[in-house]
Amino acid sequence: MSSDPTAAPQGPTSRGKSIEIDAPPARVWQIVSEVRNAPQWSSQARKVYATSGPTRLGTNSLNVNRQGPVFWPTTSRVVGFEPERRFVNRTGGHGTLWIFELEPTASGGTRLTERSEPPAALVAAVRTLSSLLPTGRKGTPTSSSSGSPDSSTPAAPRPSSSLLHIKALAEQ
Repeated sequence: MSSDPTAAPQGPTSRGKSIEIDAPPARVWQIVSEVRNAPQWSSQARKVYATSGPTRLGTNSLNVNRQGPVFWPTTSRVVGFEPERRFVNRTGGHGTLWIFELEPTASGGTRLTERSEPPAALVAAVRTLSSLLPTGRKGTPTSSSSGSPDSSTPAAPRPSSSLLHIKALAEQ
């Protein structure tokens, strides 16, 4: 792994999904690079309080999140900010990096990739806890990522709800 804490994740802890957006990178950048916009597209963020004016490298924020009846606060800090190319936010507490990468497409649109990289210690703890849990009955097939027990080819990852919401906002 790179020694750059904001480098795009490449290892086994990296998870990424992409979507094609019919809008130029400048438009998509306006949406993803302002932390206060997160409640417009995030399935969990309800309110974001930033510590400064427009978001830039080093901006800190307090975020109010919700999933179902559960509310919780998080903090975050912008640790990567390359206009119209790359935006990286580190979540306080556990330190997960949330990364948006923008690439122009030949048609004038944008390929937006959303990645998360949890810290190695968190990944190790989850793997350890998961290994202690029952995995199912003997002889019961496990599903592949496509949802089909007998599929030999995993399906391409579907865009996250965040990516779908960003696409809708950018294409308005």
